[in-house]
Amino acid sequence: MSEQKNGQSIEAKQYLVRFNADTKSHLHVKDTDICITKCPDKICTIFCPAEIYKWEDIRMHVGYEGCHECGSCRIGCPHQNIQWEYPKGGHGIVFRLG
Repeated sequence: MSEQKNGQSIEAKQYLVRFNADTKSHLHVKDTDICITKCPDKICTIFCPAEIYKWEDIRMHVGYEGCHECGSCRIGCPHQNIQWEYPKGGHGIVFRLG
């Protein structure tokens, strides 16, 4: 775990955020065949700080409800295979001080 000055880990601080998830995802894998054939490491499952992307058998599961809206998936996918948009107004992450 990564320690901060006040002793809280990054993982602990992530529990301070809340989400108002829409019923429709703002994250989409454009072509799962690209994940299967061209991306053996599935690096989106590694670099996403919220761990939104999970590889399951032959498809990518996207748990958009906990997205931190950092946009790392939009720029980190080496095949530009992730479509990222801001959530619809009034939805998405809600930061709290703590």
